[in-house]
Amino acid sequence: MTTQELIDLRTCIMEGRNHDALAIIDELDAMSKKDIIRKIKSYLIVMLIHLIKNQVEGRLTNSWAASIRNAIIEIQDLNLRPNKTSYFIKEDEWEEILENAIESAIDNASAEVENGVYSPFQLEEMVDKNSAIATTKSFLALTYSSSANNLSAIIKDNLTLLPGGEDWKFGKRNK
Repeated sequence: MTTQELIDLRTCIMEGRNHDALAIIDELDAMSKKDIIRKIKSYLIVMLIHLIKNQVEGRLTNSWAASIRNAIIEIQDLNLRPNKTSYFIKEDEWEEILENAIESAIDNASAEVENGVYSPFQLEEMVDKNSAIATTKSFLALTYSSSANNLSAIIKDNLTLLPGGEDWKFGKRNK
């Protein structure tokens, strides 16, 4: 919200132009929602990058697990509306967002998978997008079904199901 928008809103209210004031409020609400969704998408891309690395390399590191866990927790926090009873992105509305995010994630992950040996084109051929999206959806589902208090523990349990997750759980290092 800019200072000018606040001035315009105040002026509309003081002049009794309720219709104009409501239009400004609607515009501010739309801008706020767009900003929140942009932040959610950025955490979603981070999560996908680490899930892609996990899928291609078949291992899970503490750093990747922490990044995935943090992204999910932040998505839950951002997605819950201030009224604490509804969401900016409903559980059945992720498909298009995920389809767009997976492309960015593959491009970004190419710099990290196996220390950057694959171009984005090569990595795109290697990644099972459907599997990455399905895994992401299962983690996102946790944000709707778990409280903020126990989400971290539930994520850790689910991380053990990823390739290399059992080794990660028991501290076994890949050679």
